This record gives sequence, C-alpha cells and structure tokens, in this order.
Amino acid sequence: MTLSLPIWPYVYGSPSGQGVIRQHPADFQVTEQLSFEPSGDGEHVFLHIQKTGENTDYVARQLARIAQVRQRDIGYAGIKDRHAVTTQWFSVWLPGLKPDPDWSGLNSEQLTILHTVRHARKLKRGVLAANHFKLRIRQWQGDRAATLQQLDCIKTQGIPNYYGAQRFGHGGQNVSKALAMFQGSKTSRDLRSLYLSAARSYLFNHQLAQRVEIQNWNQALSGDVLSFDLSHSRFHAPQIDASILARLAAHEIHPTGVLWGKGGSETTDEAYAIEQAVIARYPELAQGLLDFGVALDRRALRVNVQQLHWQFEDEQTLVLAFSLPAGCYATAVLRELIEIPS
Repeated sequence: MTLSLPIWPYVYGSPSGQGVIRQHPADFQVTEQLSFEPSGDGEHVFLHIQKTGENTDYVARQLARIAQVRQRDIGYAGIKDRHAVTTQWFSVWLPGLKPDPDWSGLNSEQLTILHTVRHARKLKRGVLAANHFKLRIRQWQGDRAATLQQLDCIKTQGIPNYYGAQRFGHGGQNVSKALAMFQGSKTSRDLRSLYLSAARSYLFNHQLAQRVEIQNWNQALSGDVLSFDLSHSRFHAPQIDASILARLAAHEIHPTGVLWGKGGSETTDEAYAIEQAVIARYPELAQGLLDFGVALDRRALRVNVQQLHWQFEDEQTLVLAFSLPAGCYATAVLRELIEIPS
C-alpha cells in the first residue's frame, strides 16, 4: 500500500505566486538560537559552526573523527537543511576534562567554526529557543498585492503548524516505508526512527488539515488541550470561557493536535472526535505506532511567525526574514505564498 502526500489546505487562499528557492545555498539561511547559555566549564565542548551544502550528520561524523570519540558522544539540537547556509551548535564529550583537539582540520570552504565554549552537559535535541531564517525567492512572479496581503495575515495571525514536506521524504515515501515496516519489512535502527516520525507527522498533518477545512485550526473547541506559546506546558479546556477566547486572540495560547502513540488521550468532546476520526481513517499507521511503543505527545496547531519582514529586491526577487520556534518549518510559511514542489 502506498500513501500519497496530499496538498494540505491553505488558510489564506491558494499561493499567490511562484518562485525558486535554494537556487544557491545562500538563498536559504538558518541560524540557531539556543534556549540556554553554555556555562563555560565542563566535559562537553560546544562548537558554533556555519556550514554550507553539508548535512548535520556529516559534520557530526567529522567531529567524532577529529576528537576520536564515538558518534553518540556528539550532540546537536536539530537537523538542518543541507542545501542551505546554516549556523548551528554541536557538542563533543571529552570525558575527564580532556583538552580540545585541533579543530582546524574541520575548517574548509563548506565549514567554519565560529566559536567554542565548554558546558557540563551534552547538547540534546530540541533545546532551541528559535531558528532564524533569511530566505530569497528568485524568479518570483504572481499577484504582488495578494502576496503582500498574505504576508500581512501571516504576520498578524500566524500559520498552521504543518510538518514540512521534507519530513516525509520525496513524494511522501517515508510514510509508505513506515507502513511497510509495520507490516514486517526489516528496517535499520536509524531509518526506523525516521519512519516512525514520518508516520506520526502524517497523522498530525491530517488532523490539522481537518481543522483548517472547518476553519477552527486557530480556535478552541470544547475538550481541546491548549498549549502556551513558546512552551511545552498545556492544559485541558472542557469548556471555553471568555478568558480562553481572549488569550487565543492575543496568541498567548494555541489549540493542539495529538502526536499519536501510547498513552491516554487528553482531549474530550469535539476535539477528541476530530482526532479519533483521523486515527480511525489510518488504522495501520496508528496501530503500528502503538506496536513500536511510541509515546503520545501533542503539538500546537498554530504557530506565531516572529519578526517577519519582507522586501522585493526587484520585480522577481522576494526576500523574507523571520523566526520560528524549534520544530517548526520555514516551508510552512513559504507554502502559503508560493507553490512549492513536494
């Protein structure tokens, strides 16, 4: 069975333009912002590295080689795009306060070490405050007035917090591979994690798409679980009162969708019914996630796009700059504006 990757519904009309992204690596720039300040002491060396046209795993392997440590002793907060200029943090465990190796062998046209500092703990996934993006869309053409209106809506109202197409592999093949794995296909441990994430993200996007279609992706339903902006904290709302409505309007809280897995559902009533309808539509994916012991979690349906600025450099070049919380996708912003191939 092959599961296709649909075009998830838009919230500000269909894309008003077309264009080319990543024509050059510098057209897609990403800079990490850690959620804490390294202490300056400890067994872990934190390296702030700018990379061009290289993936995160490659840099991790090179660091392990230079430091002569196991690759599992390398930490990073998130996987960054290869076809881009990205600035991100890595950590290397040097037990016993071993001195730094000579990192200069890492420097090249593609990799530059910007800064090193010590810290007591390994860098863990997801411990970012935000990712800052600067994107250049070339060969842009379309309805400029409509694009400007959509940009203004994105700035003031946020976007649906879809997982980006890269989460699912080319044409959504990682979801089909997850299904094959659930049906008994042998899969390596590294790919297993990738396919489990793709399956769970696919179910989440379908839930979000359903709420976009009925126009309550940014509103609270009875029984919703609401999350605080820029926080993992959340609460159940069996009834929606004036305070909740005011905080939703102020973008201080957001409705959430389930990241399916083992554990009791926190939603009730209307919100529960929508989630369960999607789970029932894809029983093999849902049961596969349970069988593999994936733990249930939740994700905000709406995300605020911070510090959004835009400029038409010329008639065919649109430049965007903005920040998103960790785990959110720049392509979820772009897809509301331009047609992006999956």
